[in-house]
Amino acid sequence: MSERADPADAAGPEGPTTDPAAGAGTPAGTPAVSRPHERTPGARELAAAAEVFALLADPTRLHLLWRLTRGEADVTALTEACGAARPAVSQHLAKLRLGGLVRSRKDGRRVVYAMPDGHLKRLVVEAISRADHVVSGEPWHD
Repeated sequence: MSERADPADAAGPEGPTTDPAAGAGTPAGTPAVSRPHERTPGARELAAAAEVFALLADPTRLHLLWRLTRGEADVTALTEACGAARPAVSQHLAKLRLGGLVRSRKDGRRVVYAMPDGHLKRLVVEAISRADHVVSGEPWHD
C-alpha cells in the first residue's frame, strides 16, 4: 500500500492555492499543480535517501562534496582541498559518481567534477552548518 498523500491534501489545511507560475489568464482559485516533493515518501524514496546518507557518511566524501558546492573542480584541486591521497580521492569520486551524486566531464587531459543537484548542495551545506554549531557551541537557529 502506498503512503503517498492524496494530491488533494497537498494544498494543506488552508485549501487549494493558485499556481503563480501559471501566469495571467489562469482563473483565480485554480488549484496549484501537485508538488511531488511534498508527498509522503514511499519505500523507494526512503531507500534512495538512505543511499545518499550512506555515501555522505564518510568524512572525505563529505569534504569533497562540500568543496563541490563551491563549484566544479578537478582531482588535483579536490586532493588539495581535502588533504587525502590522490588515489583515495579518485576512489571516493568514483563512488560518488556511481551513486549519482557528482558528474564528471573531460577538459583536455583533466577530469572535472561537479555537483549539479541543488537539493544535495543544500543538504551538504546544512549538514556542515549543523556540525559547526555542534563543534562551536553556537546556539541553534532556523
